[in-house]
Amino acid sequence: MTLTWSLAAAYIALTGGKAWLAARVARREPVRAPSTGAGVAVAQAILSGDPRLTDVLADNVRVLPAAHFLWLVDTDDPAGEGTCRTVAATAPGTRIDIVVLPPAPAGTNPKLWKLEAARAATDAPAFLVLDDDTRMPAATLAALTAALERHDLATSLPVYRAGAGWPSRLLAQFVANNAATTYLPLVPWLAPITINGMAYLLRRSRLEAMGGFAPLFPHLTDDLAVAARVRAGGGTIFQSARTHEVETSVRDGRHYRQLMHRWFLFALLLLRAQPFGYRLLITALHGLPPLLLWAVLLSAAWRPEASALAAAGITLAARVVTIASVRRAIGTPGRHLLLLSLVSELLQPLHLLHAAVWRRIVWRTRRYRVHDDRHFEAV
Repeated sequence: MTLTWSLAAAYIALTGGKAWLAARVARREPVRAPSTGAGVAVAQAILSGDPRLTDVLADNVRVLPAAHFLWLVDTDDPAGEGTCRTVAATAPGTRIDIVVLPPAPAGTNPKLWKLEAARAATDAPAFLVLDDDTRMPAATLAALTAALERHDLATSLPVYRAGAGWPSRLLAQFVANNAATTYLPLVPWLAPITINGMAYLLRRSRLEAMGGFAPLFPHLTDDLAVAARVRAGGGTIFQSARTHEVETSVRDGRHYRQLMHRWFLFALLLLRAQPFGYRLLITALHGLPPLLLWAVLLSAAWRPEASALAAAGITLAARVVTIASVRRAIGTPGRHLLLLSLVSELLQPLHLLHAAVWRRIVWRTRRYRVHDDRHFEAV
């Protein structure tokens, strides 16, 4: 009984503290007038296979008509090239360059391989890296652009646009529950150690000073590699509380598992690259809460006395309140689905275990065996 309450108190304090700090950072960031994308090159590594690709690309072109879009496609991906040309034909007033490239050499990060080609094809003062399943709102780009007045790189928060079916909704709950409380709580005290690779804006001068993306080719985790390179060169990173929207079609439970496996494996690679003190901090803030939640629920189920059940009930109620407060502060779209949200948190230790023991990842039509951040191979 006492154990259940102790576990509940630890969970509520940890998650509530993170939520309060994240919401505080979000509310203090000023709102900017929307950007048209002028002076910004938007580099997107394109890979076919997602049925929403056409809509996502078209939305970005519509929202940022003054940007210079660089769509980077593999020679062995005619479907991806066809999608790009179809979208480009609908926006004759926007500058869109479709760059077709041979596949990346063995041991080279395929995304960074494409981004280096984009860097060489533009001289825009700001370089926006955007995944091909990501929508960049004009207000968010304005916040990132304003941040480059004092920083070298600025990145925003992902929110997930859920599609049909429970796997997509489950993934949306995971992102909504964790993005802000992962990236924002320590912003007032500690410089970001990594960035969200789905969307980030680089000052052109910093990108050139770091030698472009070519020195980072051997790294699998391109977001961590870029962040480390910027910091090593004396640059600074700004973590915005403004959001970008991610929309990936999640076909079924297997596809959901593949996505989560890739994300958690990348998280492990990030963790292993940090000093011991950072590892402890990251583990306590992000690894401990799901284990505490499991412990509270199992403790209450093992001895279902009134006091233990009350502790579990209060824990679940507090969880709903903290998540809702962060969602309001960030402006997360969609509804908080109580059951799927809970399941997404309880699954996290299993995803982490899967990533620790299985080293092969799947990215749409590509498969890689991962040995470490600088040793991976196509399979």
